[in-house]
Amino acid sequence: MSNKNSPSHKSTVNLDIQLDDIIATMAKTLLAKGWRLSTAESCTGGLVAARITALAGSSEWFERGYITYSNQAKSEDIDVSQNLIEQYGAVSDQVARAMSIGAKQNSGSDIALSITGIAGPTGGSPEKPVGTVCFAWVLANDQMISETKHFEGDRQQIRQQACDFSLRKLLSLVIA
Repeated sequence: MSNKNSPSHKSTVNLDIQLDDIIATMAKTLLAKGWRLSTAESCTGGLVAARITALAGSSEWFERGYITYSNQAKSEDIDVSQNLIEQYGAVSDQVARAMSIGAKQNSGSDIALSITGIAGPTGGSPEKPVGTVCFAWVLANDQMISETKHFEGDRQQIRQQACDFSLRKLLSLVIA
């Protein structure tokens, strides 16, 4: 039986509150700069967009979210080259970068973030084990930042960690 006052429950609540604070701060920052955000998500399946749109008024700064789970969706919806996917794999820095560029260009937003990874429990390889997630952020001045992380845990934990990381990193980039 779960006790709502247990330390594990409190830490989960605190993490949610912190992420809500990050999103609220990001909202204020984007509104002040007059910027709109778009997302392109694969392994997170829309978790980032869901967290963003949980904040009332997010339509003032959040343009849209693409859920490009399949390689075909990456190509058709946000113009990721099939050759790029074949050459580097859908879970790669190169594809994450192309996803963020495609999201920004196709949506007309000012900034974009992308996430592509292996949430598991299957699909990993020695080179790209389960928990490998590639991120990219393209800013208003077209500066590109990308990073690959390795998360531990089950499928949902990996997806949640990827969502959280992408939003925390985005805030650090937009307030810089």
